[in-house]
Amino acid sequence: MADTEGAEEAQFHYRGNRLGMPEHGPGSVPGIGRRLAGLMLDWLLCVLVISAFTGGSGGDAAETPFASSAALLLFGVYTALMLSVFGTTLGKRIVGVEVAATGERPLPWPVAMVVRTFLLCLVIPAVVYDPDHRGLHDRAAGTVSRRI
Repeated sequence: MADTEGAEEAQFHYRGNRLGMPEHGPGSVPGIGRRLAGLMLDWLLCVLVISAFTGGSGGDAAETPFASSAALLLFGVYTALMLSVFGTTLGKRIVGVEVAATGERPLPWPVAMVVRTFLLCLVIPAVVYDPDHRGLHDRAAGTVSRRI
């Protein structure tokens, strides 16, 4: 087993090389900071939309007890829909990131985006990632984030 781990580590040179992606520039795997910035922009957009509909300020959860659940639901629907149709969301687009299939899972694209988004909303699968910076949500869906 140690030989297998050594061979796998020997193949790793930079994030994405084992997936045939370039080290830098368009098509390369973005860093965690860029991906997190896109996620935060998308979350902020969803919170602002929910706040506009509920009349809340967006900062006080006591004002609208269901606002955070509604924001999470909106975030999930928005993310799955945008990724299914465009391969990116507004926040991801602003920071220059898109989601692409790796071909390792035989899931249809919309199903993969729903699986990926559901696991992303659970948070833990997204913060556990491999040397290629693919979270468990990406691995389960057979996807990878890449720079535009």
